[in-house]
Amino acid sequence: MNPQRPTSSLALLTLAAIGVVYGDIGTSPLYALKEVFAHGHVPLTPENIYGVLSLVFWTLTVVVSLKYVALILRADNNGEGGLIAMLALASQAVKDKPELRRRLLFLGIFGTAIFFGDGVITPAISVLSAVEGLEVAAPGLHSYVVPVTLVVLTALFLVQRHGTASVGKLFGPVTVLWFVVLAVLGAVHIVRNPDVLWALSPHYALVFLGAHPGIAFIALGSVVLCVTGAEALYADMGHFGKRPIRLAWFTLVMPALVINYFGQGAMLLQHPENVKNPFYEMAPSWALYPLIGLATAATVIASQALITAAFSVTKQAIQLGYLPRLRITHTSVKETGQIYVPFINWSLYVCIVLAVVLFGSSSKLAAAYGIAVTIDMLITTLMTFFVIRYGWKYPWWVCVAATGFFFLVDLMFFSANIVKVFDGGWFPVAIGGVMFMLMMTWKQGRALMRERLRDDSIDLKSFLEAVFVSPPTRVAGTAVFLAPEQGVTPNALLHNLKHNKVLHETNLFVTVKHHEVPWIGFNKRCEIEPLGHDCWQVTLNFGFKNDPDVPEALALLRGRGVQLEDMETSYFLSRDIVIPTLAKGMAMWREKLFASMHHNASGAADFLSLPTNRVVELGSKVEI
Repeated sequence: MNPQRPTSSLALLTLAAIGVVYGDIGTSPLYALKEVFAHGHVPLTPENIYGVLSLVFWTLTVVVSLKYVALILRADNNGEGGLIAMLALASQAVKDKPELRRRLLFLGIFGTAIFFGDGVITPAISVLSAVEGLEVAAPGLHSYVVPVTLVVLTALFLVQRHGTASVGKLFGPVTVLWFVVLAVLGAVHIVRNPDVLWALSPHYALVFLGAHPGIAFIALGSVVLCVTGAEALYADMGHFGKRPIRLAWFTLVMPALVINYFGQGAMLLQHPENVKNPFYEMAPSWALYPLIGLATAATVIASQALITAAFSVTKQAIQLGYLPRLRITHTSVKETGQIYVPFINWSLYVCIVLAVVLFGSSSKLAAAYGIAVTIDMLITTLMTFFVIRYGWKYPWWVCVAATGFFFLVDLMFFSANIVKVFDGGWFPVAIGGVMFMLMMTWKQGRALMRERLRDDSIDLKSFLEAVFVSPPTRVAGTAVFLAPEQGVTPNALLHNLKHNKVLHETNLFVTVKHHEVPWIGFNKRCEIEPLGHDCWQVTLNFGFKNDPDVPEALALLRGRGVQLEDMETSYFLSRDIVIPTLAKGMAMWREKLFASMHHNASGAADFLSLPTNRVVELGSKVEI
């Protein structure tokens, strides 16, 4: 768990985990079983219903209970989970194998980019599938489904800037009510046809796979929808801890899901004509409108979890150097994890609106959904192998046994979804591809910039020795020069001496480093090296979930020979202007893209929490 979070009771954490962690997977019954039979590719026969229900149950058991809950939750990075935390663990585990590390970073960043495609599809398909209940209640309301969906989504994105602290308290109780309703709806139909419970046996899944391999392959592409949101178990581990997540899954979430799916199957055995929307057809007519309202609330909560995760992943990617600085607003004075990123918020909104209008129904979106989910599942399994092999030092055969089976299962689901690329799967892949291109362009562009600055740089110690041969006028106060690398003379210092011809009494040359661990405590925050003449080289260390606050970190230097008075401290930054050239580097269009990204990045002063009234920015040009 996050060390900065006060300990809460197990019951409250479990309740909160139900609201945040399981919102996405909890809304899957709205569309998962419907999609298996909706298009007529899988004939609606009793044998197929039993086979599909068995596949659903064992998919939940193998993918969620065994893979994520039993295995992957163990792979925590100082208590944190998620693909970026896993990527950091894997890259640290193979740091002595540079080529393998480079490929793992490449793969992990691709998975992170695909996550943004998932973040677009989840709100679109979830809210659409909930609002489609209107068609069951009154077929004449069909034309209102898309407009109502857009209104709900617009309201959701409009409230993001206010934070979710006030409404977040309702997430747990509303989602618990949702799971209770899922179980009640399913139980009613299971009682009417208890023979459906025979499908709990893996026999039916194996017979279905063996007797109709072609039909079963098609069915797998939709069956995987029952585990959408499984990644959230791992991603939200840092917020709640392993025990509440596991407790919530086994005591409420999985039983409610299984009962509901089997209830839908029991109903279809007796009323196959209800296949168009089996979830809503389970409910009595008097309960339809309340159920639509509750389903819409549940899907909004599921969407909120994805939006919040997108903000968090963006912040982590920025601090690891894969995205430019973006304006980040903290929406809670108590919880550092509650943030709002305007650019990501409205980018997601535009893409989601495009998805809803372009596809128009949850069935059409379902084809797009599975491929994003299965790509991330595959990448997580691969990363897990390298963590347990090279990080935990388990024997080779144990690692293959632990992850090989899950890899084959993930590969089977991925193969069943790859055929849907032209039916809509291209949409999240395209979003992920664009994000991946932007992330790699930024990373490589920053590397080119550092290389060029290093080539043109002057050694700091040598420069200071030369300066103090005939020292300039010293003025009162402290100057903090932000430098991208240790031991390099900052351009801001050169410009300050050139134009102002003065040097402060105390000079700190500060380099901010972001590490591949989530949290770095204050005891390891500062490293300091004296350079003589009241000059110091300072390195500030932050994890990818720490908020980089330079003044707060520098305050730790008091009593270590450094004089720091807030009102007498000035911060000097270099504002570099990137000039693309035809020299060796990236393709010209990528260099121009990087230059644009660099130009539009938010200021370093805000990102580093510097006091704006004491910041001096001096410009320079860098050709790449």
